[in-house]
Amino acid sequence: MKLTTEQAKEIKDQQSQENKTKRVTAPELEKILYEAIPILDHGFIRVVDYMGNDTSIVQAARVSYGKGTKKVSTDAGLIKYLMRHWHSTPFEMCEIKYHVKLPIFIARQWIRHRTANVNEYSARYSILDKEFYLPAPENLAAQSQINRQGRGEILEGEQAKKVLELLKSDAEQTYSNYEMMLNERYDGSVIDDKEVGLARELARMNLTLNTYTQWYWKTDLLNLMNFLRLRADHHAQFEIRAYADAMLDTVKRWVPITYEAFLDYRVGGTEVSAKGKSVIQNLIKGEQVSAEQSGLSKREWNELMEVFDLKDRLI
Repeated sequence: MKLTTEQAKEIKDQQSQENKTKRVTAPELEKILYEAIPILDHGFIRVVDYMGNDTSIVQAARVSYGKGTKKVSTDAGLIKYLMRHWHSTPFEMCEIKYHVKLPIFIARQWIRHRTANVNEYSARYSILDKEFYLPAPENLAAQSQINRQGRGEILEGEQAKKVLELLKSDAEQTYSNYEMMLNERYDGSVIDDKEVGLARELARMNLTLNTYTQWYWKTDLLNLMNFLRLRADHHAQFEIRAYADAMLDTVKRWVPITYEAFLDYRVGGTEVSAKGKSVIQNLIKGEQVSAEQSGLSKREWNELMEVFDLKDRLI
């Protein structure tokens, strides 16, 4: 990841600010506020603002004044209870705003989470940077044979080399055409004084989806956890998972008690259907259970076996 001179100066200026406040703050998050955390080859994520901390959640749950209880253990117990029983409103009292630089195809996947305020860099008004995402060789994989949305075996040798060359050449060619249509290069210089450039809102049409875009993304803690529960999961696409993993670290710095409860009950926990629950209860009683007897579909059965590592205990 390479920041422009203007971006680096902006970050330095922001981090040099000293503001007094009567609001609660998160000291560990303050340490990385405005900092650009590198993601992929040219991307980054920055926390640029936030509101509230763990005590804000406790305060909202108890509808009390001040900073909630003074005992951290008591606050932790309440937050775990809220997480365990899927209480949502108290977690909406905390908000956070990120500045994200990401490939367009990941942005289109990300925007499916419609529970945030988003303002994206506009290619109608400005020229997009000449930066494209090119996967590392270890992240080039064939289509999975068992998952229509996933990756299978890693591509190797000449095949991997050819794919990377195609991705790079296509991105460079379409960007060159983009500049020609604009009659302007990404640095602002004019290509031909005698020509009139195509409107930016039209010229952007042919850019490849691995071109980088940027946005500000603001959401509350509840919806952020919903996002991370899906996108930090090992089934999620690698590229968006890279952003989610970095965001998880910011949550740990921001609301450490909630972070631990989130890992325990959302990331590390699991949901079981009524039929799945019956299978587990029968096993506890020492009874043998088969897939046919359970009433579960083959996929449901396999998922239950995998999450509880039960294959060797069943007939």
